[in-house]
Amino acid sequence: MKTIVLTGGGSAGHVTPHFALLPHLQEKGWEIHYIGTFDGIERELIEGRLPYYPITAGKLRRYFDLKNLSDPFRVLKGIGQARRILKQIKPQVVLSKGGFVSVPVTVAAWLLGIPVILHESDLTPGLANKLSLPFARELCLTFPDSLDYVKGKGKVTGTPIRSELGKGSKDRGLRLVGFSANRPTLLVMGGSLGAAALNQTIRHDLESLTKRYQIIHLCGRGNLDPSIKNARYFQLEYAQEELPDLLAASDYVLSRAGANSIFELLALAKPHILVPLSRQASRGDQILNAESFAKQGFSLVIQEEELNLQSLQHNLDLLEANKERFTRRMRESKVSDGTGNILRIIEETAGK
Repeated sequence: MKTIVLTGGGSAGHVTPHFALLPHLQEKGWEIHYIGTFDGIERELIEGRLPYYPITAGKLRRYFDLKNLSDPFRVLKGIGQARRILKQIKPQVVLSKGGFVSVPVTVAAWLLGIPVILHESDLTPGLANKLSLPFARELCLTFPDSLDYVKGKGKVTGTPIRSELGKGSKDRGLRLVGFSANRPTLLVMGGSLGAAALNQTIRHDLESLTKRYQIIHLCGRGNLDPSIKNARYFQLEYAQEELPDLLAASDYVLSRAGANSIFELLALAKPHILVPLSRQASRGDQILNAESFAKQGFSLVIQEEELNLQSLQHNLDLLEANKERFTRRMRESKVSDGTGNILRIIEETAGK
């Protein structure tokens, strides 16, 4: 029996690419296990679907915090826990999607001589993958430009896309949210943890926006506002099984610029506007992702600092007027689904 351990967490973006690989790995006869944190969103998404093993992990911060003094000890504890779990499971390979939980798992696998494959979704490598790279056998990249940031050490594979996303039903999606097919529908996606800037703009200007659009708002965990009463507004913390139908029901999408999300929009050729996370709140990876997509003619982009009712309405007007052009450019894209490429690397690495 071939055995693989998957890891990654902290946000849904570090988990959802695994979902694209799961049915293919299962079809090829792999036994699959998952190592995540005790309280991260990865546990919520994975536990019950796969054998799940929680470990301790320190958060990797880019700013001063007193917890920075104690978190290295949490990482060391996590390495010990991961080592014991890996010795018990005895996998042929570990596939890591990044996030702070992946560092102790990668180091533990290296100590045991288990090959590790890293996958980086964003254009520039995240801190967890930078720290893990010396302990990994392979690095899979989503953007060709990423090779410049890793000194050529990596393979451009693309990113895994869940095949079920293309199987949604517009009618089913509209019924789910109680909307009509006679009015354009805007899907707002702030990521699994939500996006305060998107949430505030949409809700502050809801009356104006819903004069033209029906809005499906994925607002993030803990961000529902039950006080809002508007027949053309439907809010949901986070979409899982219903996401393909919600995407099918949507004419336009307003989204953050995480790599997983934007490549899914590209695969579906869904006209969209990106609002990348600002440099004040991130390392700037989403800004680079959005710039790359804008240059290729796939996306309109609003910087978070410039997001307001006027800029949003202006860009929605542009998107609607140029809908066919954006759709055509996305359908003509040469960017392929990375699922097959990553599966081949898994098989080759395990074979060695």
